[in-house]
Amino acid sequence: MSTPPAPHVSRSSAFSLIWVVPLIAIVIGGWMIFRELHSRGPEITIDFADGSGVVAGQTVLEYKGVSTGTVEAVRLSPGLGGARIRLRLDKSAASLAGAGARFWIVHPEIGFSGVRGLDTLVTGVRLNVLPGKGPPVEHFTGLDKAPAPDVTNQGRSFILQSDQLGSLTTGAPVFYREFKVGEVEASSLSDDSTAVLIRIHLGAPYVDLVRTNSKFWNAGGFSLKVSLFGGAELKDTSLESLVTGGVAFATPDDGPLAPAAPNDAQFVLASEPGKDWQKWSPKIPIKSTEADAEPRPKNGILDELMKH
Repeated sequence: MSTPPAPHVSRSSAFSLIWVVPLIAIVIGGWMIFRELHSRGPEITIDFADGSGVVAGQTVLEYKGVSTGTVEAVRLSPGLGGARIRLRLDKSAASLAGAGARFWIVHPEIGFSGVRGLDTLVTGVRLNVLPGKGPPVEHFTGLDKAPAPDVTNQGRSFILQSDQLGSLTTGAPVFYREFKVGEVEASSLSDDSTAVLIRIHLGAPYVDLVRTNSKFWNAGGFSLKVSLFGGAELKDTSLESLVTGGVAFATPDDGPLAPAAPNDAQFVLASEPGKDWQKWSPKIPIKSTEADAEPRPKNGILDELMKH
């Protein structure tokens, strides 16, 4: 009887090629996760009174026309007082979220003073920001509307006191002889709530047009006066001031020219011009360049309002 041959035992490789694909996938996935975490900026929350139009994963934050973050979640704020938005900033835009930063929702606005945010009719609303200069902050309170436009550091500001705000809005024009020389910066109730304080800013070339005895009046809105013997009189106003409101002023020419009004000088805002105010035409030199005017001083009145 013959002996059967000894079995041949082969040793296969302990590592099978079948594991190569999963390992490569794990490495690639890990690298993508690391890159995503490394490129992510800080997460912040912003409370708005109304979050209409804001959509998680779609609404973006823009600064100077560049997308700098995306909304990750939209929920009701504690107490049901508004909307709380959770926003993830790009790493390169982390410095936008410093103390003092101001955020607002851009909605379409159409008026005689201009067209803003019209593209949001197609793309949806977006968030805009004015960066803060303080240390990093994680929670903010959003603005109800876009803040007052930045004005040049040159020029001069004045405070007008009125019984009512009327149709005046932030950015409304300030006219001298129907020529725009400035704009409304902000408004607020006086400390004792008996009047409205309106802050206006004039560009550097025109600051000396305001003298200590100048008269200001509300140049906005529509007014028609009818009398039995005098006929009808239509209030003269521009289309821009008809929509946004406006302020006009004049300086008496019946005597020596009064001194130029200092920064933060206060005046009474009349509801309409006096009989001869619009006829006044004193000779007041216009500054040729902004360099001829002093830098704009800091104001205590209404400055805090400008931050909100």
